[in-house]
Amino acid sequence: MTDFSSRTDAPTHSGFVAIIGKPNVGKSTLLNAFLGVKVAPTSPRPQTTRKGVRGIYTTDEAQLVFVDTPGIHKPKDAMGKYMNQEVNTALADVDAVVWVVDLRHPPTDEDKMVARQIRELPKPLTLVGNKLDVAKYPDEAMKLYRALLEGREELGEVMLSAQNSPAQVQALRDQLITELPENPFFFPRGASSDQSREQWAAEIIREEAMKKLRDELPYAVATRVNTWTERDDGLQRIEGEIIVEKNAHKGMVIGAGGKQLREIGQAARKQLEVFLNHKVYLGLEVIVINGWREDVEALRELGYE
Repeated sequence: MTDFSSRTDAPTHSGFVAIIGKPNVGKSTLLNAFLGVKVAPTSPRPQTTRKGVRGIYTTDEAQLVFVDTPGIHKPKDAMGKYMNQEVNTALADVDAVVWVVDLRHPPTDEDKMVARQIRELPKPLTLVGNKLDVAKYPDEAMKLYRALLEGREELGEVMLSAQNSPAQVQALRDQLITELPENPFFFPRGASSDQSREQWAAEIIREEAMKKLRDELPYAVATRVNTWTERDDGLQRIEGEIIVEKNAHKGMVIGAGGKQLREIGQAARKQLEVFLNHKVYLGLEVIVINGWREDVEALRELGYE
């Protein structure tokens, strides 16, 4: 294996790697583990990721740009179609693909959809069996996933836990570096994501909302940050919005006496303070944009374009 970190005369290598899979298999968790910093939201709910978030890992001579994609699924609305299109766009533009599967379960119809989409791709492909630490029959599950790619040559393969296998995650990251083409860097050294700080904070807020809201309501929620100012004493003042589809949803997000909204805001503020290493004031307002998931113009206004 080429050791890019120790060579001083090597040309630079850089490229894009798509992380794909059905919803809720741990794609965002794996991305955050690759980087050692949180750039993508995670929650127990499927379809937490909506946009193709880019996470950037840079060494002296190599730059990996990971594209965390939404889970491939059968879309039910314009939002779902947008999410699947994000996957298609990523697959067309990347240099390598990582397919993440859940070793706790055999393949589902959604896994088969993914396999059909990537089986013939003329790009390096690695099958990653995730959640190894909690899988009862990982070898048997991996065999079934591998069978979906029958006929595929030059297939990389690894089983790990994105949350609890740092050595395996690092080894996979090092292997992906060897597959990068010779290129100048696409992003500045030190960058960890292509998101603005406002986009990143909005995703943290949405993550906490998805954890606390019930039934289908989390999927009818969007978030955005409108202002971010820093006081002389270092306090970060962030003003954001939680967007819902119906007036009835607004009261559900706010909760009795504002309790639900306070809990979402407190949880998001704690996360922001950890990552920013500053005190944060987070102001949240709940607004209604009727039927935004089916409204192309509203999707564009909310950054889904």
